[in-house]
Amino acid sequence: MSLTRRNLVLGMAAASPLTMAGRLWAAPAGGARLLVVFLRGAYDATNIIIPTGSDFYYASRPTLAIARPDPGNPLAALPLEAAWGLHPALRETILPLYQKGEVAFVPFAGTDDLTRSHFETQDTIELGQDIKNARNYRSGFMGRLARTLSGVSPIAFTAQLPLAFDGGGAVPNVAINAVGKSAITARQARLISDMYAGRPLASAVDEGFHIRDDVYHAITDKLTQASRGAASPKGFELSARRIGQLMRDRFSLGFVDVGGWDTHVNQGGAKGYLADRIGELGRGLAGFSEEIGPQWHNTVVVVVSEFGRTFRENGDKGTDHGHGSVYWVLGGGIKGGRLAGEQVPVEQKHLFQNRDYPVLTDYRAMFGGLFQRLYGLRQTDLQTVFPTASPTDLKLV
Repeated sequence: MSLTRRNLVLGMAAASPLTMAGRLWAAPAGGARLLVVFLRGAYDATNIIIPTGSDFYYASRPTLAIARPDPGNPLAALPLEAAWGLHPALRETILPLYQKGEVAFVPFAGTDDLTRSHFETQDTIELGQDIKNARNYRSGFMGRLARTLSGVSPIAFTAQLPLAFDGGGAVPNVAINAVGKSAITARQARLISDMYAGRPLASAVDEGFHIRDDVYHAITDKLTQASRGAASPKGFELSARRIGQLMRDRFSLGFVDVGGWDTHVNQGGAKGYLADRIGELGRGLAGFSEEIGPQWHNTVVVVVSEFGRTFRENGDKGTDHGHGSVYWVLGGGIKGGRLAGEQVPVEQKHLFQNRDYPVLTDYRAMFGGLFQRLYGLRQTDLQTVFPTASPTDLKLV
């Protein structure tokens, strides 16, 4: 757990220590919780939320396509709506939540960034700014949201504070997959605190060490009980349960990223590399929903990726960088069990540049509509979070 000098200078200098401490440790109680899950590497949404009603899909993916729904075939797509199915690796995890109305999928979603660059488009999403204007790398959309709201407790479950939270004040970050005893001992922490004594950042430094120790104990104490002292297994599933515990009890605005989605070669279909990754993601999200307990009904989880992948498979039995994607929205209070947002038939004539899903729902518009309903934000507040973008109410909450 760390509050780096960068966090202190860029984030904490914008508010007084008392305001920061109050914001960080305000009890979430029954208030709204939001977790953004960023799939870095551009996951192949087309093989996860599958256009089973499209003959063009099956012609375009001779080795990767998931079979149409068939009760007798365990590797077939799971039926969602008439023309859509779900990857079979999500049978025990996401499908039950969908059937309970706690998951909605938003196809043809994404950004107006056409670079098809992982780094450029990831920055575009995290910053949430108009790409036609110069970028301010000290102002991410979740940072602006945190400053707009009162009483939220933000946290990033990442090794470094993500761009999304830049400009958000005092935001702790913890690499949830690698939580261990800090390299800074208690004695060293006291020495560092003494160095800042009487200075403007003194309270922030003390608060940083306090958060580090509390999060460490919250995670390791739970793991010790569950594992009877055995070494913690890695993987998103267990990490997501730790996140669920922390967001249940302490934090209300979270961000986590999950890598491993750049599938240019040997992607696999119903089985294989992507199937394994999506299975882990599904178990993680289901575990999160269980661990957060009754607060699941106050929680919204949004799963995004920087862009989709090419509709047609490539010569290496994989897919390349694309454009439109499919976003997920989960939660106990979600109006789910459906595909939301503008849609078009999955046919060649509707592909973007004859290669990708088009973007029909802008990610800022989707998030803006969610924020409007989740937090009751006014138009002026939404313009602070997403300048130049108008919210689209998909009636997801």
